[in-house]
Amino acid sequence: MTCSLELEEVRSGYGRIEVLHGVSLQVPAGSVVALLGPNGVGKTTTLRAISGALPVTSGAIRLDGRRIDNRRPSAIARRGLRLIPEGRGIFPSLSVGDNLRVAHRSAPRAMVGPWDEWLLDITETFPRLGERLEQSAGSLSGGEQQMLALCRALVGGSELVMFDELSMGLAPLIVHELFDRVAALRDSGRTILLVEQHLTYALRLADLCYVLAKGQVVFAGEPAELRHLPSAASYLMG
Repeated sequence: MTCSLELEEVRSGYGRIEVLHGVSLQVPAGSVVALLGPNGVGKTTTLRAISGALPVTSGAIRLDGRRIDNRRPSAIARRGLRLIPEGRGIFPSLSVGDNLRVAHRSAPRAMVGPWDEWLLDITETFPRLGERLEQSAGSLSGGEQQMLALCRALVGGSELVMFDELSMGLAPLIVHELFDRVAALRDSGRTILLVEQHLTYALRLADLCYVLAKGQVVFAGEPAELRHLPSAASYLMG
């Protein structure tokens, strides 16, 4: 079963500073939606509001038709939604193996299965991690750290996965490999909301695109429409 997501006139921000000024968007079940725009327009704020890390001051967020705005992040995660944040989101002082064990323990046992079987699946998907189970996660390369973070998307059958700047600071070869994994998640039926400045990959994967500017949606449509829009460059580059 895949999840659908809907934001309706969502306002959110940090304290008295409102960043989102009535954002509305839809992520249909089983689709890939790209959320685009220059830095500082509210993309990360949108993901944080969805995941429960930021309060929603007005509007509504629905997952499969049920309101999730202003619920605890842990409760939202149990509904099958995962956020892979910018900056990896790993425990750098723990070993790779211990990071994986924490991820495994965070999921319902009935959904994730026995540890040994799950670890085998992970290391077959990411052989580099299997070679570094005893290594400190903080000593991994940036790409390997992002692979470790990506494992969280595979825990417990997460149905809707949100990625925040998956490719940031990584070499092109690693970026290509990571986006192959995202495509595999899509092909397995997951629903994906992707914040990404690497437009080539984002537009190639996406079924729908939304562009934010100053905390508001200024474009919604298919990638082909965005490519042929005369004002697209100004939207995306600020």
